[in-house]
Amino acid sequence: MWTNHALYESDFSVLNTLMRAFLNSGMSFEALEILRRMRDVGVRPGLSSLTILIRLLLRVGDYGSVWKLFKDMVCKGPRPSNITFNVMILGFCKQQKFVIAESLLHLMPKFRCIPDVVTFNILINDCCVRGRTFVAIDWLHFMVRSGCEPSVATVTTIMHALCREGNVVEARKLFDGIRDMGVTLNAAVYNTLMDGYVKAREVDQACLLYEEMRTKGVSPDCVTFNILVGGHYKYGRKEDWNRLLKDWIVLGLFSDCSLYDVTVSWLCWAGKLDEAMKLLQELLEKGLTLSVVAFNSVIGAYSREGLEDKAFEAYRIMVKCGLTPSSSTCNFLLMGLCRKGWLQEARILFYRMLEKGFPINKVAYTVLLDGHFKMNDLGGAQFFWKEMKERGTYPDAVAFAALIDGLSKAGNVEEAYEVLLEMSAIGFVPNNFAYNSLISGLCNCGRMNDALKLEKEMRQKGLLPDTFTFNIIIDGFCRQGQMNFAIDTFLHMQRIGLLPDIFTFNILIGGYSKAFDMVGAGEIVNKMYSCGLDPDITTYNTRMHGYCRMRKMNQAVIILDQLISVGIVPNTVTYNTMMSGICSDILDRAMIITAKLLKMGFIPNVVTSNMLLSHFCKQGMPEKALLWGQKLREISYGLDEISYRILDQAYRLTQDDVELVRGTYEKGLFMDFLMYITFDYFSRNKSQKIENENSDNVKLIESQFVAL
Repeated sequence: MWTNHALYESDFSVLNTLMRAFLNSGMSFEALEILRRMRDVGVRPGLSSLTILIRLLLRVGDYGSVWKLFKDMVCKGPRPSNITFNVMILGFCKQQKFVIAESLLHLMPKFRCIPDVVTFNILINDCCVRGRTFVAIDWLHFMVRSGCEPSVATVTTIMHALCREGNVVEARKLFDGIRDMGVTLNAAVYNTLMDGYVKAREVDQACLLYEEMRTKGVSPDCVTFNILVGGHYKYGRKEDWNRLLKDWIVLGLFSDCSLYDVTVSWLCWAGKLDEAMKLLQELLEKGLTLSVVAFNSVIGAYSREGLEDKAFEAYRIMVKCGLTPSSSTCNFLLMGLCRKGWLQEARILFYRMLEKGFPINKVAYTVLLDGHFKMNDLGGAQFFWKEMKERGTYPDAVAFAALIDGLSKAGNVEEAYEVLLEMSAIGFVPNNFAYNSLISGLCNCGRMNDALKLEKEMRQKGLLPDTFTFNIIIDGFCRQGQMNFAIDTFLHMQRIGLLPDIFTFNILIGGYSKAFDMVGAGEIVNKMYSCGLDPDITTYNTRMHGYCRMRKMNQAVIILDQLISVGIVPNTVTYNTMMSGICSDILDRAMIITAKLLKMGFIPNVVTSNMLLSHFCKQGMPEKALLWGQKLREISYGLDEISYRILDQAYRLTQDDVELVRGTYEKGLFMDFLMYITFDYFSRNKSQKIENENSDNVKLIESQFVAL
């Protein structure tokens, strides 16, 4: 069939087609050889083919061939175009060679190419990704001076970066100057700033911006709805959900998104997950179109609730509908696995997504980072931090804050402070969360003076300590038994206009209880009432624990009765606190209180078994602790690190030649009874729990690879 091809095909056509074939196959060396032959026979290659070749060479890091090819284009043609320069600038940015990319932009006019909006957007985006947002702003100003009109993508990229850095004030300034740059405000611009306000916990400002959006005639979309509802859910008033949805329906504020998408999202935020999933399936069966936003709402809601099997089910349905997963889809799936502590599955899923070319961003890395820290896997967290940078995804303020928080909780406060300094040095603005995490780490290490110095530094940087900051410091003083300093901090907090919350009072009550000062704890309860706050379950449990430690079981029972009388349901902490007190109490009263607890429906956990095993040792019966420990192992009950420490202590007590002070025979029988009802509950429920967990794991692993 090729015998007469010369009659209808030119040398250019044949060689150019062959070169494109090699380019499509990623065979850069072969494509360069075809280019050489084209030059040898005097055939000038097509500009688009050479541009594709440059992109391929940059991708593999063959910079020598790139510059040789560029010189060849300048000397022999075709001359580089705007598209050629943009491809080169983008390629060098991806290879973290920003200086070269910047130089190429300044070189463009020499070849009669004027930098366009795409050129500037590439450089601006790269600056924002690498944490150089203020450099990106300089490029924006240069762009305007050069007569190039910014696009919506230009300003939203910078605004989003500023918001992620916690610098919402600068984002607002940029927002206010957008019209002067010739950019038309649309929903995407408003959503970016609105999301920044919500992440900064300024929900009221987000609501004001929403009202301004409506006043200016800009129609909100599904993203707007999710931002506002999510803000009310986390930091605002949940009762505004229904009002918000009704306003949208009555006013007909649905132009770019479907009412069905918003309804599905609303059901998810309202906690009606199964109803949302059912509605989604019914709408699909009727042939109605849903967007990725609706699916992401369902996937995110299930992941937040730890129902990852249902999250993956929604994901599979989304893929079957022909929708492409967004970065939010990937982040939600990873979040669900990390929250369950399934780090291996999360890693497998993460790398499979990378292989498939899914839009993985810095949020995904932050989710994995946080997940590893929560499972005390410091090495795994640091591995992903390093990999994130190596892949060219520079961490943002949220990622830095997650690293600082994880290191602080692990006790590595010096390293955490170095990260804070690094964060500030590259232009990020550490927010309250970052400072609070580090202050908390210092307090946990007993370094109260350093914590106070950091709180002072925080104020000098223009950040105002919030209630959470003061709660951390008060808790630090209470842990050290320095109640006078704790109360001084409490009073100072009120003097500067910050209102204490329920956590503030519970921390102080816990501090007084730890110091065996139940009178002082009672005075704090009275102050709580005077501030319009009612005690919660933690308040009652803390007071009960204080009385149990002082062996005042009658008072502890009175607090228990008060808890029930106000309609609060006792939890496992309540039962374990009272059980611990019972074990040290006189037998007659202990039996009466036990009957009372069992009547309430006591459900034991690992803390219960540890507490009972510990009391066996304290009351001179270590052999019983070892016996019950063996029985718990036989039913494959999940003993924790504390359990094994107690059992090791029991073993040493049986081996040491020390006379033990043993409890009475009757007290031993009573302790055996408490341990038996605990063991019986575990043995009846453990097998079913293991079966369900194994089934869930199998379903999850299967679902991971159906669509990936």
